[in-house]
Amino acid sequence: QVQLVESGGGLVQPGGSLRLSCTASGVVFYEMGWYRQAPGEDRELVASITREGKTDYFVSTEGRFTISRDNAKNTVFLQMVSLKPEDTAVYYCNFAPPLRALWGQGTPVTVSS
Repeated sequence: QVQLVESGGGLVQPGGSLRLSCTASGVVFYEMGWYRQAPGEDRELVASITREGKTDYFVSTEGRFTISRDNAKNTVFLQMVSLKPEDTAVYYCNFAPPLRALWGQGTPVTVSS
């Protein structure tokens, strides 16, 4: 069964940090992306990483987010520091570009005092 499972989200105060993880099963790990969808907004691509480790960032995170991956563990990470209330969203991983069938439940991130 092909599946992507996100984890690591939660409630954090402004200025805090979180590390999101996404583990794949049943699928070869190609170029991967982290996406997010804030309440009332469209889902957007935050960052992507090729299998070789080349990264791109697509929203203005001012260097606060870092995408990385461990191919041996079929896992991609998103390290987020200095979180702001506007980072509040459900975060998803998927291929880049995404495959509709691979959207999972995501992991919610809430930045609030």
